[in-house]
Amino acid sequence: QLQLVESGGGLVQPGESLRLSCVGSGNTLDSYSIGWFRQAPGKEREGVSCIGRTGAPITYADSVKGRFSISRDNAKKTVYLQMNSLKPEDTGVYFCAAELRNYGCASDSSKYDYWGQGTQVTVSS
Repeated sequence: QLQLVESGGGLVQPGESLRLSCVGSGNTLDSYSIGWFRQAPGKEREGVSCIGRTGAPITYADSVKGRFSISRDNAKKTVYLQMNSLKPEDTGVYFCAAELRNYGCASDSSKYDYWGQGTQVTVSS
């Protein structure tokens, strides 16, 4: 059984940066692709980025391309989401999720087997 814990959220002003971390425990992380999702109040959960189990492939939602960067360190059982040039529309609860998958990563949240509890990101002046 894999457990995931997110951290690194907070309140920032537009244009600032945050780095989210997703730490896995209970199982090795390198068998899983990892996705980051977010959910704003009153909106459906949406995919932000995902990364294959070896660090590739990587995909981004159009809304975050050029601003967000995903990476992973399997030795530390950690996946990161570096978020730069944050905008108010990036506000929401950010979740990481894991799918047991040999190659690739899914943008469809229903494919994922394990989820963290989420971390709040608020971008406001």
